[in-house]
Parts: sequence; structure tokens; C-alpha cells
Amino acid sequence: MIDPETQANWVPEADEVDEEEEMPLSLRLSIADTLTLGNATCGFMAVYFTTTGILIPHLTGSQESGMARHSAATAVILMLCAAVFDLFDGLVARKLRSSPMGAELDNLSDLISFGLAPAYFVLVYGMVADDAHQRVAALGAIVVLLAVVLRLARFSCVTMKDGMFQGMPSPFGALTVVSIVLLELPFVATLLAIVGTAWLMVSRVEYPKPRGRLAGAMLCWIVLSMGLLAAWAFDAPSGQLLLQTGCALQLVMGAVIPLFATARRVNNFRDNRREARAAQLP
Repeated sequence: MIDPETQANWVPEADEVDEEEEMPLSLRLSIADTLTLGNATCGFMAVYFTTTGILIPHLTGSQESGMARHSAATAVILMLCAAVFDLFDGLVARKLRSSPMGAELDNLSDLISFGLAPAYFVLVYGMVADDAHQRVAALGAIVVLLAVVLRLARFSCVTMKDGMFQGMPSPFGALTVVSIVLLELPFVATLLAIVGTAWLMVSRVEYPKPRGRLAGAMLCWIVLSMGLLAAWAFDAPSGQLLLQTGCALQLVMGAVIPLFATARRVNNFRDNRREARAAQLP
């Protein structure tokens, strides 16, 4: 087509039109992104229930211990729900389309649910527990938060072999931290266990990614944990014992997995040395 004023060929600005049409598509949320936002929402609501049901009643001198128990259980159940969302958003993203924002949304949501929420839980524990020291607990909370920040940043930069994480995954670490608090151990033991969990999150210990049967086992464990928390919240018979048993199992898994990973690394190193020696023999 020729422009009558310029006598030059005129072509519609198709590229600009296409870009205007494609930009919204690249910013649309996928199903996986929606699950990721559910993860962030659960983390924020966990902070909300920790504040309104535990911290505020303590500061106002309320003697309603039932409210604190219900709110603590609700906050932890919300963190467990966030872990479920985090588990499924990766599975959905691999099966269906994921947006370019998916990885960034996942890291930001994990920071809220598995960094801020458990760190805040530790901070409030240091304020309400009888034998706790508030400032020392605040330091432990900062350690947990920074460990998750560093772990998520390293996850975005370091390429690991398929099927493995480097360092304890942040959802598993967050659940281990709150399990330590709910066990109601002496303050020093609680703080040391929390710092040890934070160290595992930034360590080089390899953890398997939850796929296949492992993902199913993890989902079953999360559902069982929710049941234990509900029994404890509603003061069911032996609810306290059941909760402490579940928390202890969570700590055992957090300690055993690194031992298995270290033993496997040592065995692989020995096998490689044997193969190298065998190759050098005539």
C-alpha cells in the first residue's frame, strides 16, 4: 500500500501490535502460579494467627490458653498447607504451562511461608515461653530467616544434578523448626536445634526432590501432621503425646536424611577410588 502524502510504501505496524497482544499473555498467571500464590497466602495467614492468637493475648494478659493452642495449631497447619501448595505447583508446572514469572513467584512465596512465618513463630515463642530469652530467641529467628534467604538465592544460582537439592529444602526446614518449638524442650536445647536446622538448610548436604513415591509419602506425612495438630488443638485424649511424637519423628527425619546422604557420598567416593585403582593396574 502506498501513502499518498509520502509516496512511500506503508506497512501496518504488525510487530508493535503483536507485542501489545503478547505482553499480557506473558504476564498471565498459569495454574501453577495460582498454586504458588496460595502458598504465599497461607504463609501470611500463619503470621496473622501467630500474632492475633498467641502474641496479642500474651501482651494483653489474657489467660485463655485454649485460644493460644488453637492459633498455634492453625498457624502450623497453614504452613503445612503452604507446603502442599509448594509440592503441587512444581508438579503442575512440569505437566502444564508455566509463566515466565513462575520461578520468581515460587521463591518469593517460599520466603514468606518457609522463611518469615517460621522465623516469626520462633520470635513469638521467645516472647511467650516462661524459660525463653526474648533477645536470644530473636537472634535465632534471624538465623532461620537468613538461612532461608541464602538457600533460596543459592537455589536460583547453583545447578544441581537432576532429582537432588543442595541443603535441606526450605519447606522441610520450616516444619522442622516449628516442630522443635512445639516439643517444648529446654530453651538452650531448642535454640541449638533451631540453629542446627538453619545450618542444614545452607549446607551442601544433598536431599532428594519429592517426586513419585517420595512426593506421595511426603503428602501423607503432611496430612498426618495436620491430624495430629487438630487433635492437640481440640484437646483430644493423648493429643499432647501424639503431637510430641509427630514432632519427634520430624526431627528424627531431619537428622537421619543427612546421615544417609553423607554415607552415600562416602560410599560413592570409595567406589570411585576402587575403580581408579583398578584402571591403573596392568
